[in-house]
Amino acid sequence: MSNVETKPEEVVCGPRGLPGPDCAQEGRAPVEILTARDVPLGGPRAMTVRRTLPQRQRSLIGPWCFVDHYGPDDVSTSGGMDVAPHPHTGLQTVSWLFEGTVEHIDSGGNAGMVLPGEVNLMTSGRGICHSEVSTEDTTALHGVQLWVVLPDSVRHKDARDFEHFAPEVTSFDGGEMLVFLGELWGTRSPVATYSPLMGAEVRLRPGATLDLPVNESFEHGVLVDSGDITVEDVPLPTNALGYTGVGLSEMRISNRAEADARIVIIGGEPFDEEILMWWNFIGRTHEEIARYREEWQAEGERFGAVDGYVGKGGPGRNAEGMSRLPAPRLPDVRIKARRNPPPHVQS
Repeated sequence: MSNVETKPEEVVCGPRGLPGPDCAQEGRAPVEILTARDVPLGGPRAMTVRRTLPQRQRSLIGPWCFVDHYGPDDVSTSGGMDVAPHPHTGLQTVSWLFEGTVEHIDSGGNAGMVLPGEVNLMTSGRGICHSEVSTEDTTALHGVQLWVVLPDSVRHKDARDFEHFAPEVTSFDGGEMLVFLGELWGTRSPVATYSPLMGAEVRLRPGATLDLPVNESFEHGVLVDSGDITVEDVPLPTNALGYTGVGLSEMRISNRAEADARIVIIGGEPFDEEILMWWNFIGRTHEEIARYREEWQAEGERFGAVDGYVGKGGPGRNAEGMSRLPAPRLPDVRIKARRNPPPHVQS
């Protein structure tokens, strides 16, 4: 998925290593709440996504740098997803659906359907472009789109990789989970990543409480899709992302609702490289970002081309008549660094 904001904010992230506040819940860890903001994904009939990462409060959770949550949308009225070919550098895109089907095509020659319960991971390396369009038979669209930062050691690779994997359901007392990346509670995904991390969908029955063993070297984020959820006894609003810093070995999650609940958990070791993120590019300097933008606008070879994109406006065009998304204008001043907070909960 693309960041289609016309004035995207620059984000520079790096560790600072300061301690967080004391815990307010006796015997439980503190939780920082990141609220979502609505972002339209496309033109006037665009679907709206709820973005919790990045934001000024926090830019990274481990190597996770982007969290969009959308739906359930009735795409017969919203028009559905129609993201024309757009570029990426220095990251992996992680697509995870609850409902609906999205067609993915990229410039690495990969094409396929993103299906519920099946993770699709695209690695950009030095440059890739792709399109994402919900299929005509999709009546409801619901899921998350996530990005992972690539370390400097692999971000310049030429390969444009694409993997998909349907994890088996792991049941526990009070619910079940699907681990789509990394490892959680003894369940491991075979999908290749380049930093220590994890990602999973967890479903909780009404009234269930889960004391979930987690990696204490990871910081974690819990995204609430549905249910009346508490994390470490702290209530989390629907669509919000609850953050816990490093040092937690067991996370208590409860569903106080009288219906089933669903959450998505992400986590990873604090990312120890300073990065700069602007629009769909991740680099290390202002000059890199400016060069990526120039090459995308010039249709340079770094990104390649998407062959076979059919948008809502017909073959090769989205609903707004564009065959590819143009890059926004760079700021008139040099992009400045914004530091990520330390891997501890902020007051």
